[in-house]
Amino acid sequence: MRPGRDPKLIADELPPLVPAEAGDDMAGETLWGDVVRAFWKNRAALAGVGVVTVIALMALGAPWFLRGDPYAIDLDLRHLPPSWDHWFGTDHYGRDLFTRVVHGARISLVIGLIPAFLSTVIGAVLGVVSGFYGGKTDFWIMRLADVVLAFPSLLLAMAIMYTLGASLFNIFIALSAVGWASTSRIVRSQTLSLREKDFVEAARALGVSRGKIVFRHILPNCLPSIVVVFTMSIPAAIMQEAGLSFLGVGAQPPTPSWGLLVSQGKEFIFSAPWEAILPGVAILLLVLAFNFMGDGLRDAIDPYMKD
Repeated sequence: MRPGRDPKLIADELPPLVPAEAGDDMAGETLWGDVVRAFWKNRAALAGVGVVTVIALMALGAPWFLRGDPYAIDLDLRHLPPSWDHWFGTDHYGRDLFTRVVHGARISLVIGLIPAFLSTVIGAVLGVVSGFYGGKTDFWIMRLADVVLAFPSLLLAMAIMYTLGASLFNIFIALSAVGWASTSRIVRSQTLSLREKDFVEAARALGVSRGKIVFRHILPNCLPSIVVVFTMSIPAAIMQEAGLSFLGVGAQPPTPSWGLLVSQGKEFIFSAPWEAILPGVAILLLVLAFNFMGDGLRDAIDPYMKD
């Protein structure tokens, strides 16, 4: 803190870190209002929002607008090509592939959101604690992050799945365990910068406890970056789940996981190519949509990306 300045005056000059009250016109509007306006101008990001919304609504409404059972077997309908009756054709058990793809969207969305959220929260908390406290705390947290980052994420997730067993719940654990390290490094780097700011020095001078400084002052200022990291973690989790299911250590039959559908369809890639291609296209569209959203959000928040 620069000499000659009253800590209370410094604290009074700081913008509020909580939502604005009814009489404050500028507090909450400045940052998030600009972010929303910049995001709204990004056509690719809006297209991504549209695709994700359509897929999510289809997944949520599947029991009401889809008449078929994704698990119903009819061997007389095996390997039917796409038609008006079966939009994506049928698989090797005669099951309607469109119905299975739509129901599989639930798995991909849940797998994308929950592990991404858990890994982001874990990484953000460890990163801010590591950066603020420093010393041995910083050393051991960052060394653990180095160990996690040293392994290819899919390989480490496979090792965890082989240890715990193949199930959707264990996928949550595996993907959360491999995804937090990069988030912790990003938040730590911001914390190292923020802890030297005047408002942190003012809070220390006023006797505010370390815990309150970390979770009430530093962590909220890292929130824009954390939101972007979370958005970008969702497609990564979807791809990792699809890879695990494709390799046989993720979702197990007859679960209509998109990765599992591609894995099963690859055996008939020459005789019935739609069984592998169409679920793969679904993965591609959803991952691209989330990537467009994440890019748009990053560009809207980053001041150097604005015109």
